Amino acid sequence: MTTGTDRRDIEDRADCERLVRAFYSRALVDPMIGWIFVDVARLDLEEHVPVIASFWETMLLGARTYSGGVFGPHAALHARAPLRSGHFERWLVLWRTAVDELFAGERAELAKAHAVRVGRAFHDRLQGGAPAAAGDTLTAGLVVSQHGPPQRRSA
Repeated sequence: MTTGTDRRDIEDRADCERLVRAFYSRALVDPMIGWIFVDVARLDLEEHVPVIASFWETMLLGARTYSGGVFGPHAALHARAPLRSGHFERWLVLWRTAVDELFAGERAELAKAHAVRVGRAFHDRLQGGAPAAAGDTLTAGLVVSQHGPPQRRSA
């Protein structure tokens, strides 16, 4: 485990993969959401990690290595086992914990902020919000944007 003094920001794909693996090391055994990954999704971690690392590499580093549909797999999962707000909240707690344990900086904060936006958008759509678009892509139904630290206004 890193300490507050030796954490650095997310800088490359290896960092994205490290973060994803740290998250799943908790999520797969979590009493609230672990069963979703293990029993319902039957997640193959070695197959899944590179895909999700590409998603975060695209979101945080602008690498454009992810081109899959981000919502569709979650909608299919929801059809088999309804995903509730508590599941999303727990996912966010585990994600933030992994980010804060490993990284500090602008991209680390972006990783947490983007997770909140994605989680909220997924939850809203799954609970009857906007219908999934045919051929759902990374941006279908979501506004994907990059955000940095707040800009200071001069008086």
